[in-house]
Amino acid sequence: MLPMLKGGLVSIEAAMASLTPSERKVAQYILEHPQEVVSLSVQKLAEFASVSEATIIRLSRSLHFKGFQELKMRVAGDLSQTSLPTEAYQEIHANSSVGELIKSVTTNNIVSIQDTLTVLSPESVEKAIQTLSAARKIGVFGVGASGVIAEDFKQKLSRINRWCEIGTGFDAQATIAANLLPGDVVFGISYTGQTEDMIRSLAVAKKNGAVVITLTRFGANPVAELADIQLFISTLEKSIRSGAMASRIAQLNVIDILYVGIAGCHYEESVKSLDMTRQAVSVGKRIG
Repeated sequence: MLPMLKGGLVSIEAAMASLTPSERKVAQYILEHPQEVVSLSVQKLAEFASVSEATIIRLSRSLHFKGFQELKMRVAGDLSQTSLPTEAYQEIHANSSVGELIKSVTTNNIVSIQDTLTVLSPESVEKAIQTLSAARKIGVFGVGASGVIAEDFKQKLSRINRWCEIGTGFDAQATIAANLLPGDVVFGISYTGQTEDMIRSLAVAKKNGAVVITLTRFGANPVAELADIQLFISTLEKSIRSGAMASRIAQLNVIDILYVGIAGCHYEESVKSLDMTRQAVSVGKRIG
């Protein structure tokens, strides 16, 4: 028997800021009445939430679900969990004890990864792995904190002999994008999905025929809208500062998933490359 789909409530909360006012209205109703909603028809939910039936269909699509039935199935899956997680995102306050800091930061990181599992599409991950594995060139873009994630991905790809360049600012990103061709890939990392330089650079790469893959927070955003393959993470903290930390962990987790998948597509070659780079670094250290 297939496991019941989950992630409806997390998806709604994660996407709330990017929804239209009418979509947000029905989303809030679902969050407040999840057990009632799983047994409602689209007509009844529209009546109770005081929105149109079309709004509910648009909301389902905004959440990247096939329709209202899948939305209900995912909410039902959330409610069916026999042991709901007791931990939630914890704000970090001034004058917290070291013990409180350890618990808060660790909890936020764990919950961020768990929530991301509910919005990360296996189909999209599979497409991303296959596309990256077959790419002639890979451009990895990230700005600010996302630039650190881009550096990590670039280092991992280099270790398994995947040709890639990294751009952490507009000039570098635009230069890389301008030289990409069909069959190449650009991977854009932006937590907010609002980074202007990233949007301009991805548009150049797309115009040149490169496949665009993005990693952003869940919900509609300009960066993800440019993508041929969309990957999402979810972090629900109220605080921007704590969000920047937990989102980084969730992003790194997705990068690790992609890296292992790509390495698996070229297993023998990847193992050989890892051994060669390990030996080269070891020799370099002894000479130094």
